[in-house]
Amino acid sequence: MTDLTPTVFVVDDYAPVRRSISRLLRAAGFAVAVFASAQEFLAQYDPDVWGCLVLDVAMPSLTGFELQSILAKTGSLLPIIFLTGTGDIPKSVRAMKHGASDFLTKPVNDEDLIAAVRAAIEKHRALRRRQAELSEIRERLATLTPREREVLEYVIAGKLNKQIAGDLGTVEQTVKVHRAHVMQKMRVRSVAELVRLVERCRINGSVN
Repeated sequence: MTDLTPTVFVVDDYAPVRRSISRLLRAAGFAVAVFASAQEFLAQYDPDVWGCLVLDVAMPSLTGFELQSILAKTGSLLPIIFLTGTGDIPKSVRAMKHGASDFLTKPVNDEDLIAAVRAAIEKHRALRRRQAELSEIRERLATLTPREREVLEYVIAGKLNKQIAGDLGTVEQTVKVHRAHVMQKMRVRSVAELVRLVERCRINGSVN
């Protein structure tokens, strides 16, 4: 995972708000990109650029919640900090339930916003690291032959080589060879490590 400088994306249809937030965040040392609408943001957004999104709730044409939904459907991990002028609690609950990182009311307190941005960026850093680790595990799994995948399933189920050989209709020595290949390709030294890797993939999606 590349760890380039994160960007804070600010999306608000009110120019004075964009300017004030941009000045504040740049003064705090953040790289900032501002957009006057959700559509403008979507037209330029690169999912490979990491950071967080400071997003106004009430905007014409495409609201903040609608943008959140669009990003979620694309599998985006970008944390969202919502800004609203109403402080509507139901809106806050809705945003958090759908994965928002934070929900702040306008006029936003400078320290609160900076703290929220830092927390969101750290959240994205952790999510990207975890995603990169899972991708690497899946790449290792993809190198296994169909028979090695079968042996893998038996091994993580706790079966002994003799039992695996009986179930697969082969000899124990052949199972030992396949098992050694599995351990080598998965880059683990113990069955416990192997189980942990496979379970991580299963918790976060298919291992296939």
